[in-house]
Amino acid sequence: MLLKDEIKRIASDITDDILVKRRYLHQNPELSFKEFNTSAFIKRTLDEWGIPWIPVADTGVIATLQDNYKTGKTIALRADMDALPIQEETKLAFKSVRQGVMHACGHDLHVASLLSVAYILKRLEKKIKGTVKLIFQPAEEILPGGAIKILQEGVLLNPQVDIILGQHAMPSIESGKIGIRKGMFMASMDEIRMEVKGKGGHGAEPHNNNDPVVAASTIIVTLQQIVSRYNNPRTPTVLSFGKINANGSTNIIPDTVFLEGTFRTMDEEWREKAHKKIKKIANSIARGLGCECNIYIKKGYPCLFNCEALTDKVHSHMKEYMGKTNIIETDIWMASEDFAYYAQNFSSCFYLLGTGYPKMTNPALHTSGLEINEECLETSMGLMSYLAMMNMDDSLTVCLD
Repeated sequence: MLLKDEIKRIASDITDDILVKRRYLHQNPELSFKEFNTSAFIKRTLDEWGIPWIPVADTGVIATLQDNYKTGKTIALRADMDALPIQEETKLAFKSVRQGVMHACGHDLHVASLLSVAYILKRLEKKIKGTVKLIFQPAEEILPGGAIKILQEGVLLNPQVDIILGQHAMPSIESGKIGIRKGMFMASMDEIRMEVKGKGGHGAEPHNNNDPVVAASTIIVTLQQIVSRYNNPRTPTVLSFGKINANGSTNIIPDTVFLEGTFRTMDEEWREKAHKKIKKIANSIARGLGCECNIYIKKGYPCLFNCEALTDKVHSHMKEYMGKTNIIETDIWMASEDFAYYAQNFSSCFYLLGTGYPKMTNPALHTSGLEINEECLETSMGLMSYLAMMNMDDSLTVCLD
């Protein structure tokens, strides 16, 4: 029997059991670095299957499968575990039982899928020609993220990881299909907070005030020139402000306005320059309008680049397992992922798992109505298992783009 057919048979056999596990995880979401029950569930499941594991990054888990001689490559596979502070509004029988917490980014699916991979590879243990590390990672959703903590603990160094693979649920792609892109893929992400201070007063007497609302508004509009005039048009860049808090009234000009936004780009050198430009422009406008501006830029995750040589190889294996028509060469994605930290240290490939229902507009990630087409689970576990097995040989071209 061909390896891919054997994997598909095992995946089919365990799908019903894994669906139960996925629904339990969905029903019991936990926020970043608070994934205590999720962690315990993963450990219990691995113990039942006789798969060794170690704790990492507080609530994380790393399981390991390897041949007796530790030959071949070391492959890491990663799934994030945390949920979001969102009140679920689906009508699922297994919707979240935790008020204000929801798996609205598909991480329950990621965990269930990686557990499935652990089971499949355990069944294929005698055919493993290397080492597989299965990373159940906490806290992807908040800075500084769980990936950097795992890297700092050194658990991916003995044996040294050669390549790392990850996947992410994508409702805009139909279940049964995969999205992949080599090279530039996902953006860096920085959080911007500003405090614009002026002199408030009566709305009927603006001449007696230094209006921070006008200053803040001018800052928001002018800063768009960071994207349209200072940035090279060939470099994808986004600067968005999603929160403005003036807390005045129809006839009250406040003393202070608070702004919050995000800056995202695909170039680390430009990222640093843009931070300086943002501060310079905002401070200049505020002073010119008789105000002052305190600016705080919290640096988030870096840009994510998929190793081109590895991604070409992964793409080829995907076509073997799923057929050419089910693989989509996707566009860049301006979302951000702490998987990028792994990509800075190891040859990596991060791809998109189609989770959408056909012929309908599926609710997006990070929304209260997100529903996963569970038919994707069999594809997810089988494909990742196949990729792990096929990338253990020594012919891999290693790169750190």
